[in-house]
Amino acid sequence: MGVLQRGQFMAMAGPMERGPNGEYNVALDPPMDRPRDPDLAARVFGDRPEHTLALLRAAWPAAVGPELARRTEVVALDRGILRIKVPDARWQRTLLRLRGDILSRLRGVAGGAAPRGLGFVAGRVAEQPEPAPSPPPAPVPPPPSDLVEAAHAIPDPELRARFLVAASRYLGRFGGQKKRAGAGGGAAG
Repeated sequence: MGVLQRGQFMAMAGPMERGPNGEYNVALDPPMDRPRDPDLAARVFGDRPEHTLALLRAAWPAAVGPELARRTEVVALDRGILRIKVPDARWQRTLLRLRGDILSRLRGVAGGAAPRGLGFVAGRVAEQPEPAPSPPPAPVPPPPSDLVEAAHAIPDPELRARFLVAASRYLGRFGGQKKRAGAGGGAAG
């Protein structure tokens, strides 16, 4: 396509989302939730530096994304500067360019406990453990015949099948509770 002419638009990599101040951002992931009380995190975590550091370590992957978090390590909080270990000078330069966005995202999570700045140090980053694979889903017990009969009222076969799987899982998990609220219209006996 080459150079854009007046009136032409570029295709965006992700959906456009309007930020809280009316700005538009291309978002690949949903935006982080902002605290209702910006000083709440500071009151809860701000008394001791190690608590604030724990908060910022937990917020780091949400602020930079999982891939960048895997390649960096939050090392320390020193007089309001969050120290981040990066693999090399190239990563250092890249993160220096992104620091305004990163600090803004950290402020969104940590409020008054957010750092004033970021400092980067090159070094070997500790291996981040891979998340444990989720356990396989529990086997789905067969649905009761009265449930299958009632499910025939759902005209869409795919929706009916999904309903039966969900209802079977629910009954398999909570099946010992035969009395249902509102069923039978009277007091349990």
